[in-house]
Amino acid sequence: MAENKFPSEIIDLPSEGKLYPEGHPLKDGKIEVKYMTAKEEDILTSQNLIKKGVVIDRLLDSLILTDGVKQEDMILGDKNAIMVAARILAYGPEYICDVTNPNSGQIINHTFNLADCPFKKLPEGITENKFEVDLPIAKKKVTFKLLTGKEETIINEELKASKKLGSDVSPELTTRLRHTIISVDGDDSQSTINNFVQNLLARDSMHLRKEIRKVTPDIELQQEIDLGGETVTVDIPMTVGFFWPDSEG
Repeated sequence: MAENKFPSEIIDLPSEGKLYPEGHPLKDGKIEVKYMTAKEEDILTSQNLIKKGVVIDRLLDSLILTDGVKQEDMILGDKNAIMVAARILAYGPEYICDVTNPNSGQIINHTFNLADCPFKKLPEGITENKFEVDLPIAKKKVTFKLLTGKEETIINEELKASKKLGSDVSPELTTRLRHTIISVDGDDSQSTINNFVQNLLARDSMHLRKEIRKVTPDIELQQEIDLGGETVTVDIPMTVGFFWPDSEG
C-alpha cells in the first residue's frame, strides 16, 4: 500500500555538514523537510507538549524526512535553521510581531521577512566538531565542541534536578561548560574538566564563551529595520505567532 507522499524541500544547513562524523546522514550539509500539515498543527497546539517544553522538538521530528536523523542529533545552529525553514514552508516568510526599539523603548508592530535571515558559517578550515582556544589568564589550551539537541536536553535535566535540590544559584554556566569542554591541556578526564570549570576565572570564562559564539554556525535572527525614522538592529522575537500566525478565517 503506497504511503502518502507529502511535498518536501531539501534545506541547506549552516554547518554545511562539516561538524558531523563521516557516514552521518547530514555530512553533505543538507536535510529533507516536509511541508507542515494539520497533523503538525495538532502537535503545535498540544498543551501537554507545550507544558513539557518539547513542542518544537516534537514538531521538527515530525517534519524531518532524512533517514536516521532526529532533531536531537543536530548541532543547535542547524536545528534553528530547520525551525525557520519549516515556518517559511508552512506559512510563508512574512512574520508579524511586536518589536521594541532598543534606543527609545517604543513598541512597534513590524513585519519581518524570514527569507532574509542569512547563515553564519563556520570559520575557514574547520572540518570536525573540535575547536581549540588559548585562555589569556590561565594560559591553558581548552578543546571544546558545539552541543547537539540531545546534549542540551541533558543539560536542562541536570538544571531541573539542581533546582529541586533547593539551590539558590542556578549552575547553568558551569553545567554548560562541563558538557562543552572536551579537554584541558590535553587532559580529557571528567574530574579534571569539572575542577577546571569550577575554578575558571571570569575573564577566561568570558573569553571562552566569546570564542564558542564566534565559531558557532547558525541562522542570524537579527535584522536592521526602520523604527520611528531611525535604523536599528533588533533580534527577531520568537513569539507564539512564529509557528501559529493569526488566522484570518
